[in-house]
Amino acid sequence: MVVHRIDRYTSGILLFAKTWPDREALVRQFLLHTPVRQYLAVVRGHLAAPEGTLVHHFRQEGMFQRVTTSRDPKSARAELRYSVERRLRAASLVRVSLVTGLQNQIRVQFSAIGHPVIGDRKYNPAEASEKRITRVALHAAHLEFTHPRSGEIVSIDCEPPPDFQSLLQALGMPVQRRG
Repeated sequence: MVVHRIDRYTSGILLFAKTWPDREALVRQFLLHTPVRQYLAVVRGHLAAPEGTLVHHFRQEGMFQRVTTSRDPKSARAELRYSVERRLRAASLVRVSLVTGLQNQIRVQFSAIGHPVIGDRKYNPAEASEKRITRVALHAAHLEFTHPRSGEIVSIDCEPPPDFQSLLQALGMPVQRRG
């Protein structure tokens, strides 16, 4: 049973529960925003600050999130923290920690500040011309939560898949050899 969702065409960690009671306990954690969720994203351009916090307000309109104001009675607050892992050619690899967890949040917030996620055709139609990756350059890389029965902290890390690695290499990031 799925506990939480990641955006369509996003790679990485997805959490499942074996039983309904476990699922309910885990879902409560996500509703309280207690799990640590970190993503890697490749965004266009170089951000002004090497790290920061983005806060926006979204309003759901059909299948899209639209940036609005805090005065909008139908708005929801979206907050994330980011740090630039590496500057690339005309792009940046950023590590994103979600404070809230709204649908398409990372994609909408980076697009709103003029640094769309590479390959994100939904929130930046110009990305349709991107040929180095056929999906959104977004990867759920780290998840940390409390096990519903043991109470222990569970920490999971996931390396980006080959298409993400290939994009990084094409943008000037050297390939990491294991060994």
